[in-house]
Amino acid sequence: RVATSGFVMEPKIDGLTGVLHYEKGVFVQGATRGDGIEGEDVSANLKTIRSLPLKIPVGQTGIKIPARLVVRGEVFIRINDFFELNQKLTEAGERTYQNPRNTAAGSLRQLDPAITRGIPLNLLTYAIVESSDPAPQSQWETLNFLRNAGFPVSELSTYKNNFAEVLEDVDSWMSKRDTIPFEVDGVVI
Repeated sequence: RVATSGFVMEPKIDGLTGVLHYEKGVFVQGATRGDGIEGEDVSANLKTIRSLPLKIPVGQTGIKIPARLVVRGEVFIRINDFFELNQKLTEAGERTYQNPRNTAAGSLRQLDPAITRGIPLNLLTYAIVESSDPAPQSQWETLNFLRNAGFPVSELSTYKNNFAEVLEDVDSWMSKRDTIPFEVDGVVI
């Protein structure tokens, strides 16, 4: 469904922002958001995330991939994966991690990608920061474009026709918060 108006509700993932740079469909650089202008190059560590497309399947997706594309997403650890990781560390007599968000952030900034590879990092994308072609005109179209291009996008994102529908759904977000498989700070509208 293509929408040019309305509202999109998305989980506000509690992780670390990653900015992904693609040239001719190939991942060339990844960075943290940093101060909003300049971030830290974490390309090697981002490449350890299995859900990160290293190459966008140009021509196979049915959509035109821009020559230059910069995508924003959130790097995080699923709650169950975090507990399993800490269980393994406990069994090995090693120090455990405090929480999924700090573990994801520290792992992404790790100097050795081999260590990062051992951390169960995940990625969900949600925005196009820059494109050499005209970008989608709405958030819903952006999410559909990213999904169709092979990027991981939250299945929890929903489209609402009007603000009354948003208000109806806000309470359900609070009730399902504990069933979401990753930590969230709330909902982005």
